[in-house]
Amino acid sequence: MKKKLSLLLALVLAFSVFAVACGGNGKAEETKAPAEETKAPAEETEAPAEETEAPAEDEDAEEPAANDDGLYIEVVSKGLQHQFWVNVQNGSQQAADDNGATMHFDGPASESDIQDQVNMLENAITAQPDAICLAALDVESVKTSLENAMAAGIPIIGFDSGVPGAPEGSVYANASTDNNAAGALAADELYKVAKDEIDAATADAPVRIAVLSQDAASESIMGRTHGFIDKMIELIGEDEVAVVGQDLYAQGDEATASVILSVGIPAKVDNSESDNTATALLEEDNVIAIYASNEFAAESMIRAGEQLGDILGNRAEDDSKIWACGFDAGKVQREAVENGVLFGSVTQDPVSIGYKAVELAIKAARGEEVEDVDTGAKWYNAENLSNPEIDALVYE
Repeated sequence: MKKKLSLLLALVLAFSVFAVACGGNGKAEETKAPAEETKAPAEETEAPAEETEAPAEDEDAEEPAANDDGLYIEVVSKGLQHQFWVNVQNGSQQAADDNGATMHFDGPASESDIQDQVNMLENAITAQPDAICLAALDVESVKTSLENAMAAGIPIIGFDSGVPGAPEGSVYANASTDNNAAGALAADELYKVAKDEIDAATADAPVRIAVLSQDAASESIMGRTHGFIDKMIELIGEDEVAVVGQDLYAQGDEATASVILSVGIPAKVDNSESDNTATALLEEDNVIAIYASNEFAAESMIRAGEQLGDILGNRAEDDSKIWACGFDAGKVQREAVENGVLFGSVTQDPVSIGYKAVELAIKAARGEEVEDVDTGAKWYNAENLSNPEIDALVYE
């Protein structure tokens, strides 16, 4: 009996211990709960860290978003043979690089290769670029191509001479020199040095000013020629001037004029043809001055002057010399200005022309409004070539 009682007491005691132990486990679990809640703030702390990284990702995304939209621009120039066009190409490439675009530059071997340029423009349209920059050799020859580009929804940006008379809506804007104004600038400067002889001239003893123009197809060349002639007539007086040599520019009566503007245009854009035309102009009677309307023509003028016995130079010091001024630049023309063979020249900004053309093309491709940009012209001579602003424009 005592054994049974002892066993019963032992069981009761064991049960009590078990109950207490169960209660302890419950409290231990409650103690762990705050520990798990403590981890929650730690997870919230990580969230701001992720938010902090987000702006960095946005900044990375914004850099190309403004400039790098994978645009492809075709540029069809008038040629590749002159340093002028090399500088235009350099400016075009810089604009493409600055805006994250791809650019392809092309041009015919000669500025007389009109059909070659037409073919290049058609190839450019077939490539389906986002926009095309075009310096047309002959506007009439590319009108059908411009209509094809418009039908394909490809914006055209004109440069250098632009594309005047293009089908309405095909050319969005132009990046070019005001060529009439640039030609007038050359006339202003030539008139200053030749004024005394011009004022002294009469119908019985006229003086002659020669004008060497590369061709009668390029709008830029024609603009510079018209600009020079029109300004010279304004400065001298309409009744005193006759323009001869080319029906395109002819006006006035040579028999009664005191100043004769004699215009020469080679039969084709070829060194030999151009040199012969320059020589013929310089050998005419009573020539006191000559103006050449671009780099190609200026180099022919310089070569002709050398062949005729170095006749170009300062006429105020030696009246056997002939005042000469050119247009554009290049090594030959720059050296002629430095050495006094030419008393000066007009320069465009070819790098700016290329840059602005592609910049306008990119804007047009993005659907932005664009308008014409005048890339300007400057007069340079031996005195101001040391000016950094002028020197940068007078390429070699």
